Amino acid sequence: MLDTSPVSIRPQLNPLISQLADVILSHWEQYLSLSPYELPDGLGYVEGKLEGEKLVIENRCYQTPQFRKMHLELAKVGRGLDILHCVMFPNPTYSLPMFGCDIVAGPRGVSAAIVDLSPANLQLTLSSTYLNALSQLPLCEFSDTRDLPEWGDIFSEYCLFIRPSNSAEETQFLSRVADFLKIHCQLALQSQPVTLEQKTLNLAGQKYYCNKQLENDKTRRVLEKAFGQEWANKYMTRVLFDLPA
Repeated sequence: MLDTSPVSIRPQLNPLISQLADVILSHWEQYLSLSPYELPDGLGYVEGKLEGEKLVIENRCYQTPQFRKMHLELAKVGRGLDILHCVMFPNPTYSLPMFGCDIVAGPRGVSAAIVDLSPANLQLTLSSTYLNALSQLPLCEFSDTRDLPEWGDIFSEYCLFIRPSNSAEETQFLSRVADFLKIHCQLALQSQPVTLEQKTLNLAGQKYYCNKQLENDKTRRVLEKAFGQEWANKYMTRVLFDLPA
């Protein structure tokens, strides 16, 4: 494993992943005042082997007053698998949902694309402010929607989980991600700090979200095969879904 600062792997990835990374980063830069978020040593850029093929993971992390951590991960496994993973973790001082987005692509194209503004509370409900904003978005229609995992009670009614069938559906997915990001960034900037009691509830909701995501055995198995069980657990709990202090 290496910890260096190489040229970005973005140009090597599926075009939809590269375009989505641009959408995410451009919205962050447009709406939010970003400062660096330091990942644990050795986990910003990682190289390994998975079944004889090179595995590269590239992470970018930022923070703002409203978000304790904004994580964008890009990964490439040989010529067979490209991945984008993104989560915006709210600062528990603000009652905000969790923005999450993932794309998995292979030689035949994108097999899975998901985006959501997930409730970060134990009631698993979005605030009326978010529900009102999301309800005003135009309807999206896709030919191949996918079922959420068994642990997916954390996702909202507006979660979009699809297998895009053509370039038009890929463009529509990008547009919906941009809609979610614009709403999220704008409402986050308008939000006010909450009471200590509500902050405790926000912490509990965020921990529930992270613990549910840690049940994703597919991600864990890939990391264990490439780097071993101990490293995989460290990466899952300290980079992908670290619990707020």
